[in-house]
Amino acid sequence: MNRKISTKLSDGRDLFYFDDADTNLPAERKPDSRPVQERPEAASMRLDSLTGEWISIAAHRNGRAFLPPASQCPLCPTNDTNPSEVPDNFDVAVFENKSPSFGPTLLATDDQSYSVVSKLDLGTSKESVGRCEVVVFSPEHLGSLGAMPVNRVRTVIEAWADRTAHLQSLPGVRQVFPFENRGEAIGVTLHHPHGQIYAYPYVTPRTNRLLDSVGKFGSSLFAETLEFERTSDRVLIAGENFTAYVPFAARWPIEIHLLPNRQVADFTQLDDGEKDELAGIYSRLLGAVDRIYDTPTPYIAAWHQAPLVDAGKNVRLQLQITSPRRAADKLKYLAGSESAMGAFIGDITPESVAGRLREVL
Repeated sequence: MNRKISTKLSDGRDLFYFDDADTNLPAERKPDSRPVQERPEAASMRLDSLTGEWISIAAHRNGRAFLPPASQCPLCPTNDTNPSEVPDNFDVAVFENKSPSFGPTLLATDDQSYSVVSKLDLGTSKESVGRCEVVVFSPEHLGSLGAMPVNRVRTVIEAWADRTAHLQSLPGVRQVFPFENRGEAIGVTLHHPHGQIYAYPYVTPRTNRLLDSVGKFGSSLFAETLEFERTSDRVLIAGENFTAYVPFAARWPIEIHLLPNRQVADFTQLDDGEKDELAGIYSRLLGAVDRIYDTPTPYIAAWHQAPLVDAGKNVRLQLQITSPRRAADKLKYLAGSESAMGAFIGDITPESVAGRLREVL
């Protein structure tokens, strides 16, 4: 069993330790001894009346740490010369982001106006409520989740499930999104292996498009998609509980999707056996992405969970790993068609990418 320890940072932010099942760490952890610092002003959300989408304006994030040396890393365990965000040693640590894009304010009531935009009034603005958390995968400053033992990946999955359950219970939260940005080409600002969790007060634009597709296709969209992909030559891993594949209409040079074989809305609905299998498969996928070339590959690992709206009942938990790396020394940049019009143009056939990934798996 993974042990969870709940505590507070000096400024009142939540901190959670998730220990590996075989951890040697003690149950008691040192408190945060840093002086209390005032938290930055909350972000705001502005409505784009041309699209009906909210844009979070979080100007305080412009001054956050940017690729600091290991001696000043805010995600390493605290030592005598580096009073970091994590006061003691850990296996996996989760804490409230000091510079959040959403929150820390939460709605006192279940205000529908954030998630249902009834009017596209110009100049509409609201406080950017919600929650942002940081998930630190290891006390080691360098490395990658895919190179860590499978039991560490299992601990991370347990942390995602725990935090998803809590964040979904908060008033006004409509969608919980765990993700990892890896590599400077993706835009990471800290080398230390970590991910994040966003709890949005609305259903994101990408998910709204998915809900539209479910409405047009029917409630069996995910089940039929999985059946279609499992009969293709793009399958990477066909497990008892999960299937990983390169999608038929992949947008990115490297793109991997993973679906549970049964209807599962989010991490909270996985049983222990499914979590065990998922840890092994996810570890293999991340390792394969790094073995395609001689150097580590930048990627985004996005865990799409069902939104907390009625239309989300037919949405299935889905992992999407994407990378802009189209060759050892080349990246795919989102230029005019992709950035301006959202019309993607693929550089490599999904079948050839699947073949290469199977080789390195």
